[in-house]
Amino acid sequence: MKKYYSYILICLSVFGLLSCENDDNLDPIGNWELSQPELISPEEGEELLLQEDRANEKFYFEWQEAVSTAGFQVRYELQIDTLGSEDHDSPIISVKSDNNGKATSASIQASDLDLALSYAGYPANESSELEWTVVAICQDTKTYATRTLSVTRFENEYVPNQLFIAGSATEVGNDISAAIPMRHLQNASGASTSIFEAYTSLEAGQTFSIYSRQELPAHIYGGEEGVIEKNGNPIAVEESGEYRITVNLNDNTYTLWKIEHWSIVGSVIPNAWDGDEPLEYMGNGVWETTMFLTVPNGETTGAFVFRANQDWGYLLKRIQGTSNELYMESQAGEAGINIEDIPLNNSGEFTVTLDLSGDTYTYNLESNLSAPSETPSSLFLLENGTSIAQFSLEGDTFTSAYLPLQAGVSYSLNSAEDGTGTSYFTSNIIGATDSPDGDSVAAGMSFVEGPGEFSVDHDQAYKLTFNFATGSGSWQYYNLKLFHWDPSNWDGRNEFAMTYVHPMQFTTTQNLEAGYNLKFNSPWDVQFGTPEGGDNSVMSGALVNGGGDLNPITQSGSYQANITVDSTYSNATFEIIAE
Repeated sequence: MKKYYSYILICLSVFGLLSCENDDNLDPIGNWELSQPELISPEEGEELLLQEDRANEKFYFEWQEAVSTAGFQVRYELQIDTLGSEDHDSPIISVKSDNNGKATSASIQASDLDLALSYAGYPANESSELEWTVVAICQDTKTYATRTLSVTRFENEYVPNQLFIAGSATEVGNDISAAIPMRHLQNASGASTSIFEAYTSLEAGQTFSIYSRQELPAHIYGGEEGVIEKNGNPIAVEESGEYRITVNLNDNTYTLWKIEHWSIVGSVIPNAWDGDEPLEYMGNGVWETTMFLTVPNGETTGAFVFRANQDWGYLLKRIQGTSNELYMESQAGEAGINIEDIPLNNSGEFTVTLDLSGDTYTYNLESNLSAPSETPSSLFLLENGTSIAQFSLEGDTFTSAYLPLQAGVSYSLNSAEDGTGTSYFTSNIIGATDSPDGDSVAAGMSFVEGPGEFSVDHDQAYKLTFNFATGSGSWQYYNLKLFHWDPSNWDGRNEFAMTYVHPMQFTTTQNLEAGYNLKFNSPWDVQFGTPEGGDNSVMSGALVNGGGDLNPITQSGSYQANITVDSTYSNATFEIIAE
């Protein structure tokens, strides 16, 4: 019986020892110790030279095994860290030993070691004093063995191919995982320029840093006064707002350019290329506005670009061959990219979105119009219920002559002259604009089928169009000026603004010089002068658009000049009265 009991104990003991070889089923209870590994190579203080042309070279580390007195299995980790560091939880770089951590050797590739040292801030092409440590791990017990070594990094500093922005001053805060990507600019052959840019909002009194990755470890850049520095102090701005942030890793500089606004400029907005319609910043590198874009009268398409801060040096245009991709005009040549003005095929109300986030800049035009059900055979303008004008029809578009409309009067549209047909309505105020004093003032509008009235912002002679295929329309009017100049000095001319007087009249009172030429203009669509063969010395009479210069003033003094135009701006009458 004792022999049988002893046999069971022996079997259990053997089974227990065999079980200790599998650390997945170990019970840590008991008293045991773990020895330190004994380092073999590299030798104390040995020099490792990292060479860029041998970036895949491996450096080997060897040691003798650590022993658990209980016979438990031991695994190993190789760490390289700052000289004298005692924090083994966050070394510069760590790798498992070979054979998934079971072997007493490990290797590190030159490129991996150089990148890790670069992340840690060690300078390129210089020897740095470090230490290497083997960590022996057995269950929850660890022992360490450490030696010093010197490492000379690659000759050239590592240059990231991507950059990100994060910090308390940014829209993403300090969350590096959500850091804002910067656009990496390329040259005409598609190679890196090592120049990056991003459009985002920054808050004054806070800071941001630039990262090479959206996680640590990473290169972290800071700086001040336009000079960027690896591991430098975070960057701050003095004024909150939207900025274009540019980083140039060729000369280690950065710029912060404050964006007062992005705007639309082109033939499709009021005042055309002399106008400027700003977009609103929506966050995350996106600007947006809702407005009317109008194909110019007589044209099949319109054109526009995006402009920053009313500066013609900062224009975004469409990349040829794409539907909505944009590129900065000033950068397109170096990048070998062909660009063009953005076309507009149909007038109407659009939500215009400019997206400058990510690596590709884009725009989007979303039509907000709901077109009427069909195009009627006729269209009339009613004033307080009485028809005052009939529109001419071409295709799906009705167009009026220049109509003398008045503020405070209610107008409506109807397919029948007596107002018993189908009604149409626009919620827009005709003539309302931020630039009412331009030469030719125009804007788009939308309209829908249904009853309703509309008004005008101020008295003027308006030309109206309504496109029933798109539910969009436009209005336009002219302001006239009295041109007054010495026949020998055209460039020194006066351009006296005239005041509109209902109906279809313009007037101004000015000091006029004897012998000076005169003309009634809205440059350069309208140029009222004497008819061919007419007398240019008379103080009143008929004028035609495109006529000759007037020269009626024989005595210098104060005069009132009046002109009455017809509904097509083709003909007019004038009078000049001495005060």
